[in-house]
Amino acid sequence: MTSFSTFTRTQSRRFSRRHALRSVCLAATVVAGLVPASGALAQTAGYPNKPVRIIVGFPAGTGPDIVARLLAQKLSEGWGNLGVIVDNKPGAGGLIAAAEAARAIPDGYTLMLGETGQLSIAPSSYNKLPYDPQKDFAPVSQVVTADFALLVNPQKVPARNVKDFVTWTQQQKGLFLATFGAGTPGHFGAFMFGEAVKLKPEPVHYKNTTDALGGLFSGDVQGVFASVGLAAPNVKAGKLVALGTTGGTRSNALPDVPTIKEQGYPSLEFNSWFGIVAPSKTPPEIVARLQADIVKAVQSPEGKTRLEEAGFRVTGTSREEFARVIAADTVTWGKAVAATGFKAD
Repeated sequence: MTSFSTFTRTQSRRFSRRHALRSVCLAATVVAGLVPASGALAQTAGYPNKPVRIIVGFPAGTGPDIVARLLAQKLSEGWGNLGVIVDNKPGAGGLIAAAEAARAIPDGYTLMLGETGQLSIAPSSYNKLPYDPQKDFAPVSQVVTADFALLVNPQKVPARNVKDFVTWTQQQKGLFLATFGAGTPGHFGAFMFGEAVKLKPEPVHYKNTTDALGGLFSGDVQGVFASVGLAAPNVKAGKLVALGTTGGTRSNALPDVPTIKEQGYPSLEFNSWFGIVAPSKTPPEIVARLQADIVKAVQSPEGKTRLEEAGFRVTGTSREEFARVIAADTVTWGKAVAATGFKAD
């Protein structure tokens, strides 16, 4: 007959074995649950370990290209000169580049320098896009903003401020403003200018900046909204006159030119921006690493100085702030698109 003490010791040993087995299983489950996180951390810790590509939807020498190349240089330096490649994919107002970037492998090695038109204007100006700005991209950081300057040819237009320009154009047969392409910020900016000054400008769409400025020099158009970076060299050389800028404050590139708001049109303020986005399923740890490195690059003394000298306002935002900018501008520019009735397709 088994004694009570013997039975108790046997049950105790069985309980201990079962408890130990459960502990091992629990530990294994915990470890298994940590493996993906550990893998992600390892992936982030080793990122980047090969060249990173930044797709730009516009030709070399344009504003987006200038920003991308300055950013690429500073990022590469921060990553031990690993190499950051700027890949220009111009065409269709940046849509070709955006479609390619949206389909890229979401591993942090293919990024896009997105801009206002691709991410905030296109959803309203196209009935169907080859990508979804909200679903296909993860905002990383807005890099810069770019104010516009209203430029005129001093040989053709006598006005030297906005009010005189408005008065002068009222005496003409119409107000013709050049744009760098239908559906661009300059296009809808011209419309918003007309709303502010109670005129109805006729947009004249050119294929590129060279052609648009050519139209201004020839007198085929009376003005153009050009980025401050593009405007500054022509203004400083005396070739063109900047009547006003579209920012909330004066531009460092043209400090003597008052804003249009200063000149009695408080509702007129707009700009464009450039920022880095990644394919939507890029690991958040990599997006966070990219955001931190981008801010460090553009806020460095050299990076900030060079971007400001090129006529941009350096921002370097958080991921959340950039997402808010994209969403808010989608509403703002969407109203302008709707008011004009413009459709690109």
